[in-house]
Amino acid sequence: MSVDDMLIESSEAAMMSAGVTRADIDAYWFGTMGSGVSGLTLSRALRLEHKPVTRVENMCATGSESLRNACYAVASGAYDTAVAIGVEKLKDSGFSGLVSAPIPSDGTLPETTAPARFSLLAPAYAKKYGVDEQEMKEVLTRIAWKNHYNGARNSRAQFRKEVSKETIAAAPTIAGMLGVFDCSGVSDGSAAAIVVRAEDAHRYTDNPLYVKGLSFVAGPARGNIDPAYDFTTFPEVVAAATDAYAQAGVHDPRAELAMAEVHDCFTPTELVLMEDLGFADRGFAWKEVLAGTFDLDGELPVNPDGGLKAFGHPIGASGLRMMFECWLQLRGEAPPERRIASLDAGRKLALTHNLGGQPGECVSFVSVVGTEPGA
Repeated sequence: MSVDDMLIESSEAAMMSAGVTRADIDAYWFGTMGSGVSGLTLSRALRLEHKPVTRVENMCATGSESLRNACYAVASGAYDTAVAIGVEKLKDSGFSGLVSAPIPSDGTLPETTAPARFSLLAPAYAKKYGVDEQEMKEVLTRIAWKNHYNGARNSRAQFRKEVSKETIAAAPTIAGMLGVFDCSGVSDGSAAAIVVRAEDAHRYTDNPLYVKGLSFVAGPARGNIDPAYDFTTFPEVVAAATDAYAQAGVHDPRAELAMAEVHDCFTPTELVLMEDLGFADRGFAWKEVLAGTFDLDGELPVNPDGGLKAFGHPIGASGLRMMFECWLQLRGEAPPERRIASLDAGRKLALTHNLGGQPGECVSFVSVVGTEPGA
């Protein structure tokens, strides 16, 4: 499928769900990192007649950035109805990983791959919290196993097969402790969301999803030259999560959230995120992973759709893909084999998270959404 094909399919599916047409949409926020330039990429594909289309990019949080801006536009009163839509086509781009243009710099940026940079998280975490190498391997393996298990139950995932722990653990090494199955894949994809004011939502659906908090931060990018940075946390994630929780009135995320979709670009990333997002105490996330806390039937399911591990990472679409899973799960529309157990406890909130960049130098997005206006 081409970029145009994917944009048409995702936008039409979203509009059909809400019972609207392109003529009903006031404005569009379009996210892509490398599959188009300017709003013309979208207006040409959808044959839009002189509608405002804003193209945005914020590294791996590009899809979430389109949603954030569409929400702000509607909340401000500038527009009644907006679409956030993202797309990325990587499979025939000639790139074996994330597509990006050379970044102007002073020459001090590390010339290493993304797997190499994120592989530094694992030994740093193990050393700080006294986890031996074999235990750490088991933790990373279980994260990959969980996400492939979930993705095998998702018809929209790129990889739809369970992978045994033995296969994951024995896979060829990519960088440091990271094997093939510790790394997210390369993929194409598109996703879209329709955004309206809360008071208007029931015109379009009986079960809307309400945005409770939207936070985005760009860090100072000094981790690589800061002796105090120890590769066991993403300070940007902590800051974004703190802000989003304050907006949403969340005081205990582990107890209040029904689920979370997080940016599992690599398995040690997901491990560290469990602590940065407040799902586990510092130094204990590895134990929670092994205990199944974040499984489909666990206390707080994480990446019930399979995450980046099962979907790959089409940059412009990933953040919106996460929101779609929240939409399905909180509305009770996820298939039975992937339905999260936490809903039975009456939880009505979900979280999505993206980060872009590298440890010590990244941007981060966190949202909280729910099924009730006052939840």
